[in-house]
Amino acid sequence: MTRLDRPAPGTQTMQATSVFANARLVLPDRVATGRLVVEGGQIVAVEEGEGVPPGAVDCQGDYLAPGLVELHTDNLERHIEPRPEVDWPHEAAILAHDAELASCGITTVFDALRVGSTLSVRDGLKPYARALADEILALRGEGALRISHFLHLRAEICSETLPDEMAGFGPADRIGIVSLMDHTPGQRQFRDVTKLRAYVMGKSGRSEAEFIEHIAELKELQERVGAAHEARAVEEARRYGATLASHDDTTAGHVATSARHGVRLAEFPTTDEAARACREAGIPVMMGAPNLIRGGSHSGNVAAADLAHSGLLDILSSDYVPSGLLLGAVRLGALWGDLARGIATVTRAPAEATGLTDRGALVAGRRADLLRFRLRGDMPVIGGVFVRGARVA
Repeated sequence: MTRLDRPAPGTQTMQATSVFANARLVLPDRVATGRLVVEGGQIVAVEEGEGVPPGAVDCQGDYLAPGLVELHTDNLERHIEPRPEVDWPHEAAILAHDAELASCGITTVFDALRVGSTLSVRDGLKPYARALADEILALRGEGALRISHFLHLRAEICSETLPDEMAGFGPADRIGIVSLMDHTPGQRQFRDVTKLRAYVMGKSGRSEAEFIEHIAELKELQERVGAAHEARAVEEARRYGATLASHDDTTAGHVATSARHGVRLAEFPTTDEAARACREAGIPVMMGAPNLIRGGSHSGNVAAADLAHSGLLDILSSDYVPSGLLLGAVRLGALWGDLARGIATVTRAPAEATGLTDRGALVAGRRADLLRFRLRGDMPVIGGVFVRGARVA
């Protein structure tokens, strides 16, 4: 699949020529000193060598990399509900989310929205994705957003409303990813039900008896609708023209099922076994930057660093900490002894996985989505973020 992102109506791009010189260019296969020439929002030349031509921006030896591409983030939810049961005005939340990502060097985001609600259980989730998508797309259409936004529909297979919710979306909705989610207790992310107990009871205040009832209802829901809804979600992803992703694959059997569905991205496999099966099936593996930075999974699953050491990690996601995306890529670069390879996990690799052939690398003809940063020890410090050549942070 090849997908090109055109500017939103009203979006301005830089038409004048800009030159970024005296930069350490993070190229697809190496880091090299040189300059980047930008015109009309595109990279028109990548030139290696010393010197700062008259009128050029002197990057003073800072790194210049492609803008970061974020495939899975819960950050918008945090802005919409900054405290439990607090519903913040959505336009304000979307704009704050957009600005925060820009400040972290993210120039393309796939906003994760849940489709599929469990209305029958206590404190049941309610449908919200269609209305929120309309608000995001409206702001984009007005040119109010700083960075490029696509939608990532998290399809909760074991739900009551999934088919109706997915039917409300179509190819015009910029849906870049559909991920197949199954959070039924006793499998995948929540194989260890004790960790689920701590999470659910801590978040919702359920009693032990209520938690047990909750588990029983979720398992019944999976038995009743799981298989049919999974097949429906796969069909809908094809209708949208979206990349299909699996989520929390745990066994080689899970990965085999994903491959049969046509999955092209594995989000957060929970075991080494699943990650190795993904590699054999040609499915890129994405892990969370917080897992890498913190030294392990908060759910007790496989550590991202272990997969990186084994050569089984392809893409990083910020997950729930936007500022962790660049830091995680730098940490991977140190782990591998190859900064360009680390940066590729948050630029070229996620762009390729989702068919975005117009960004993700410092190559002539690509979008001038750029990130300037320097290192303070192993900590990246951002000096500028550009979308189509225009500075946004």
